[in-house]
Amino acid sequence: MARRTARTSRPARSDQQAVTAASPCPCGLPATYGACCGRFHAGTATAPTAELLMRSRYSAFAVRDEPYLLRTWDPATRPSAAAPDPAMRWTGLEILDATDGSPFHTTGTVTFRARFNQQGERGALHERSRFARHEGAWVYVDGDFLE
Repeated sequence: MARRTARTSRPARSDQQAVTAASPCPCGLPATYGACCGRFHAGTATAPTAELLMRSRYSAFAVRDEPYLLRTWDPATRPSAAAPDPAMRWTGLEILDATDGSPFHTTGTVTFRARFNQQGERGALHERSRFARHEGAWVYVDGDFLE
């Protein structure tokens, strides 16, 4: 079983200016949005690992890409809508743990903390998410809120 723990990334953008292909990626990896999560959102590539899918889904919330969120949600658990809250500003992502989820696995989990501001209040979403392969691509299945 592959297991990685507590890696830090540079903080994601806290302002809500338009994200362009040349902007830093909201997921916090040291790459531009176009070279990182933007290529997944545009459909020109698929996330090769559960962790990269999780990062791209965080970025989709940050840029409010509802079609991507729905497209990468397991059909068995997918809601009819996943509209990101326009009052929520995602400000940082920390991957705390990842188990399995490599190109050689069929399932994986990613534990993360996503920070946000909502109407002037700071908060954090701490979740252990489950991922699986569906028709060859990683999809989000469900998760457990922690803390």
